[in-house]
Amino acid sequence: MSTACSRQTRGEPSVTTPTVPVVAATRVARGTLEQTEVLSAEFRPFQVIDVHAKVAGYLKKIAVDVGDRVTEGQTLAVLEVPELENELTRGQAAKSRSSSEVQRAAEELARAESQHNATHLVYQRLLGVSKTKPGLIAQQELDDALGRDQSAEASISAAKAALTSTKDAVNVAQADIEKIQTMTAYTRITAPFAGVVTKRYADTGAMVPAGTNSANNGLPIVQLSQNNLLRLVLPVPEAIVNRIRIGQLVKVHVNSLQRDFPGTVKRFSDMVSTSTRTMNTEVDVPNDGLVLIPGMYAEALITLEHRENALYLPLEALSLQGKTATAYVVDADQKVALRKVGIGLETPDRIEVVSGLDEGDIVITGNRSGLAAGQRVAPKVTEFQAKKGGA
Repeated sequence: MSTACSRQTRGEPSVTTPTVPVVAATRVARGTLEQTEVLSAEFRPFQVIDVHAKVAGYLKKIAVDVGDRVTEGQTLAVLEVPELENELTRGQAAKSRSSSEVQRAAEELARAESQHNATHLVYQRLLGVSKTKPGLIAQQELDDALGRDQSAEASISAAKAALTSTKDAVNVAQADIEKIQTMTAYTRITAPFAGVVTKRYADTGAMVPAGTNSANNGLPIVQLSQNNLLRLVLPVPEAIVNRIRIGQLVKVHVNSLQRDFPGTVKRFSDMVSTSTRTMNTEVDVPNDGLVLIPGMYAEALITLEHRENALYLPLEALSLQGKTATAYVVDADQKVALRKVGIGLETPDRIEVVSGLDEGDIVITGNRSGLAAGQRVAPKVTEFQAKKGGA
């Protein structure tokens, strides 16, 4: 016989048994909680440059075109500069002449040293005889010998100076040759890093100026973009800038590819823009397979807080009042009990329970307006399902 039906016997008054309400409920669970922020941005190349020539010349050959992938050091173009060949020939001739002069100067120094040795020996002998036998050697003869010795010594100094000068001339000629060789090496234009050619500015036969003038950089050869590593510049709201850390992992979702890619916070401006109230934060995303293309739109999921093995409830299970909350708990006697609950980390659909409840407690999630403490209820417990893409 149902307790919800009226029962009446002959000669007795009518009795009505109250109905026990059925309420939606869930259990306090334990698991991982994450508080995240989703920000949108476009991929940018890690670096992109216009490749210029360091010397002016005619474009003899261009080896790449738009869309070509190049490696670091690969030849992009070759210039023809006939003047450099002439200057190199003149420089080598000047070095050859200077080397010959060095040889002559060395021979002259050797003759001067030999002559000095002879004159010095004669002077020392005459001086020795003059000391042992005074008056035997005339003073004029001694003075003449000393003069010849000093003259020969001066010739050595002059020969040494001439040799040093000619050696300096060789060094200058060698420096000129090395400079010309360096300039000649600049006629081979190479890729400074591995990347993709995104623009081509010149064709074979074009006159290419040297891109060394700060006022006018001249005509570039190509534009090169490093795409094996991309940047996402995210506008982080002021409210969470103090929770951004270098090295934070970021999940990057590209809707057009329906794929997720790993990223890492590498740098930020450390300054909030006064116009947008955001801080530019750069996330590096590896792109070794070049699947991602600069300009693609992406969403970055930044994890602000992460809790392992935390107690939690769905948000609708609590009546929130600041940092405290109230829960309608169904006790072992199937009666409603009011509990104050301490709360912690909050996600879009869950909230952390830090005190007041234990794992497995049954909490009412449905309409609680008609319920009172001590009231008997029939809980219909369902397992909580997190929102797709939620924490």
